[in-house]
Amino acid sequence: MDRLPSRLWIEALVRRAQLSGASAFIVQHGDDDRGDVLIKVARLDGTAAAYLPSTNLEGERVFLNLEIQGVGPDEASVDDYVRRAKSRDSDLWIVEIEDKEGRAFLTEPVEN
Repeated sequence: MDRLPSRLWIEALVRRAQLSGASAFIVQHGDDDRGDVLIKVARLDGTAAAYLPSTNLEGERVFLNLEIQGVGPDEASVDDYVRRAKSRDSDLWIVEIEDKEGRAFLTEPVEN
């Protein structure tokens, strides 16, 4: 199955977050069609999480919580990772969600 263009997927994510009472911002605009995405979820208490898309063994799109790679839960380490990712990929979409509950609003499965 073909993936939605990145821009449409991002717009839907931002809208889901906003409809649920969270704030969502596009920090970096990537390639409209095929740009990858990095999601930062700030809990507004000094902690955060970062999520990247991946493919599981069944070939389905999932998101990885980067805490398993040592990114987070302190917001400073997530911000450092986001800065590095931003500098090495100009086609990368970066979305920051601010939500006290730490919700990422992803419809895809998240692997921890």
